[in-house]
Amino acid sequence: MKPQDWQAICRVEDIPVLGSRRVARANGMDVAVFRNDEDQVFALLDRCPHKGGPLSQGIVFGTSVACPLHNWTISLADGQAQAPDEGCTQRFSCRVDAGQVMLDPVELATLAIDAQPPKAGPSR
Repeated sequence: MKPQDWQAICRVEDIPVLGSRRVARANGMDVAVFRNDEDQVFALLDRCPHKGGPLSQGIVFGTSVACPLHNWTISLADGQAQAPDEGCTQRFSCRVDAGQVMLDPVELATLAIDAQPPKAGPSR
């Protein structure tokens, strides 16, 4: 894929160090774009595989994020929950070109578009 085929999201410095930014999509849940303390950038569906917590509100450390709800550790590289927990959240391809964070527009339009945010309230 050529650089012009990627969708520009923001500049690297627009993402807080050890933080994230959310990217809204026309269909499906938001994508969270993370930046670690080495300026590496990663993109995951903004939903923990456990109970659907918003990973964009989690704490980034190394190449992982801790879910803000139950502290599950999710790998930013592949979306896998770290043992002893199990599960995976959708990973999105991203790249940095001249300081610009870019995502694959085909993935944004097609991956995990059927994922639903968790519903608040008592379970049925």
